Amino acid sequence: MLEGVARAYSNDLREKVLGAYAAGKGTLRELSERFEVSYGWVKKIHAAELHTGDRRRVPQRRRPSGVDIERLKSLVTRKPDIVLRELQQEFAKAGQRFSMTQLWRVLKKLDLRLKKSRSTPPSVTRKPTGRGVKRSSSLSARSCRKT
Repeated sequence: MLEGVARAYSNDLREKVLGAYAAGKGTLRELSERFEVSYGWVKKIHAAELHTGDRRRVPQRRRPSGVDIERLKSLVTRKPDIVLRELQQEFAKAGQRFSMTQLWRVLKKLDLRLKKSRSTPPSVTRKPTGRGVKRSSSLSARSCRKT
């Protein structure tokens, strides 16, 4: 399993929590602690059950991005150092408007890479710290160790 990727709780867990609440085995807060889930999530699934009458999770609807994948591939292969802003402008010429985030997601899905944005500051070599650093001022009387 990927670290840090949020995943939806199973319908089985939803059923257990809501079934326990319906059977009077505790308050929503107590059940959230017993099942080790957030109180907010338990309130949310309970409200959804009251609203729809169904305990199952509603699947998320995803619609296609609308980005012309073939055109995107040709733009990137024709000019490999193109930046997202330029891609956005190319699509705008054809009357198609996409956010840079949307273009980036499609590129990532296609495993195509782009040059960094021009607005990104150049990397900087870290300044040395600790030993070997020349002091810019003399030590104060308070910072000198008394013997």
